[in-house]
Amino acid sequence: MTAPPGLGKRRRRPYTRPMSDLPMIGPLLVRLLGPARAALAQEFLRFGVVGTVGFVVDTTVLYGALALGAGLYGGRAISYVTAATTTWLLNRLWTFRNRAGGTSAHRQWALFVIVNLGGFALNYGTYAALVTFVPLVAAWPVLGVAAGSIAGMFSNFFLSRALVFAPR
Repeated sequence: MTAPPGLGKRRRRPYTRPMSDLPMIGPLLVRLLGPARAALAQEFLRFGVVGTVGFVVDTTVLYGALALGAGLYGGRAISYVTAATTTWLLNRLWTFRNRAGGTSAHRQWALFVIVNLGGFALNYGTYAALVTFVPLVAAWPVLGVAAGSIAGMFSNFFLSRALVFAPR
């Protein structure tokens, strides 16, 4: 008697390339931290690179909005949404590419924006406080954007990893 097809056989999970694929850095991190922690560290590094791109987009759009008369606060709201959309897409395609399956792009983008509201509050709150109370930052808003980005980065990473790009 033979078993029905599929019974009695172990299911194999599809192969996914480990996150130790960052040239030079990946193998070093694996040696220093072990595979699991190295994977987390490399995701965080990728997240940081994407965040840097987001910072450039954020700053560029902010200065463009300021040139069009949007003001320091309205311009920053526009630039933040643009940067958040950019970073969501890059994180989906690169940072968390092995974790992002099963969720539609529209739903995931909405979840990304909702989950990152805490990071947004830290980011925008830091920016607004610095622009309001530090004349140097009001004159050079890029300093406020940088400080806000750093303030929100850690919460955005861990919330995005756990809730938005969690394996399904």
